[in-house]
Amino acid sequence: MSKFELASMSETETVGKRRLAWKVATNLLVSFRYAWEGVKYAFLSQRNFRIHTLMTVIALGLGVCFQVTGVEMALIALTCALVLVLELLNTAIESVVDLTVKQTYHELAKIAKDCAAGAVLIASLASLVVAAFILLPHGIDLIFS
Repeated sequence: MSKFELASMSETETVGKRRLAWKVATNLLVSFRYAWEGVKYAFLSQRNFRIHTLMTVIALGLGVCFQVTGVEMALIALTCALVLVLELLNTAIESVVDLTVKQTYHELAKIAKDCAAGAVLIASLASLVVAAFILLPHGIDLIFS
């Protein structure tokens, strides 16, 4: 069914067709299960997501070991979460672009994928800077005390 045919349908007809075309979460638990499937897919299929997950565990572990303040731990956790969220979005964008252009090259597809990857890169660098500002002083104090 084309997007023009969907546009001319009433809302009730569109919702009915949508239920036939896509899985619709019937309740909150199913929504969480679908979300977890996305995270699981990214972890199993995306090397960079696994690397970012490992770095998150290391950063949070060092925060616990160095007994950083709650605010400092929150900053580390938030910046790490931002990186993981952007990596999930990057995976989603890459999948949609690949679905759209299939095996052909398109300059706009390259731009979309490169920009999504660039967002992850910038967030990763920001997360590294935040972790360094918070964890390095604690590590240095631990070494010299």
